[in-house]
Amino acid sequence: MTGPVEITGGLVRQRAPTLYLIIAIKLFKGLALVSLAVAAYALSDNNLPVEYRHLLHFFRIDPEKKFWSDLAVQVGKITQANVLWVAVGTLTYSLFSWVEGIGLVFRAPWAGWLAIGESAFFIPIEVVELVTHYSRTLLAILALNVLIVWYLFLNRQRLFRHH
Repeated sequence: MTGPVEITGGLVRQRAPTLYLIIAIKLFKGLALVSLAVAAYALSDNNLPVEYRHLLHFFRIDPEKKFWSDLAVQVGKITQANVLWVAVGTLTYSLFSWVEGIGLVFRAPWAGWLAIGESAFFIPIEVVELVTHYSRTLLAILALNVLIVWYLFLNRQRLFRHH
């Protein structure tokens, strides 16, 4: 039994709502990372301790509390070169997510394997982090990555036929 189909360029493909969700996640992640890279680049030539104090003031956070004052010391150690490296690394990773998402849109077999590999790569890291510092957010991210790997691997023949 097959589900609804779409015809694209003479090819008949089954609709795959879960794949569309994965594509949306990958493209949104790419967009969020580009935004983060641009923000890091924009901050690279700013006085970060001053920006940090403005941020605390904006959110009405007491800068004298130990956590915030310790964080201020760490912010003061960040150099312009470090911020630029973070911006370049984040931009590079965002492009990786976009290539994945666009490849999945066109149902390229390599994109399926790329998405499986990228999602699977982070699973052991997330498990270790979850064991040492439990959080519901990290548990949700781990579950999402496991579901992406499981779904794409089990459905790779149906979703990514060689044409």
